Amino acid sequence: MKQHIIIMLLCAVIFIGCAKDNAPNPFLIKKNNIGLLTDSTRVKDLDAIFANDSVVRYVAGDEFAGSINVIEIFEKGGKKLLDVSPREPLDSTSVISSVRIIDSRYKTEKDISVLSTFGEIQNAYKISKIDNLINAIVVSVNELNASFTIDKKELPASLRFDMSLSIDPIQIPEKAKIKYFMLHW
Repeated sequence: MKQHIIIMLLCAVIFIGCAKDNAPNPFLIKKNNIGLLTDSTRVKDLDAIFANDSVVRYVAGDEFAGSINVIEIFEKGGKKLLDVSPREPLDSTSVISSVRIIDSRYKTEKDISVLSTFGEIQNAYKISKIDNLINAIVVSVNELNASFTIDKKELPASLRFDMSLSIDPIQIPEKAKIKYFMLHW
């Protein structure tokens, strides 16, 4: 009888240990998800996904312009985690179209976060495209459905002012810091 109880307790401990290991990492970024947030998450599901955090929706004035409302996600302590944009403004059944990562705890499987540099991104992923904008460049990584915005102040002076230049990854300093990290679905 004692052996059966010991075996049952041992099985329970192993089962509980395995269950904890399989819990999703709430800060892991992959191509189609960020923690529990996926490419099929609807706006109305955000309150359940971030039940321990604060979901802030600001819509005053936007209903006439038809612009996309950014939904902000904060920790209970007030630290901002994410900016989430729905595909359709003012529609609670709309899916998420993009997520701006704010908190540095959010990292990819290859350890890329908002604190990473261009060199770290280039070493971890294949750069798909570089767009030259007025005050920034946008580095796209299709493997993640991600874009990294780098301020032109991080670039050599010869690349800062001509928007018609085609910028090659070799021209971007490895220590160039990320200004924005976005996932697009």
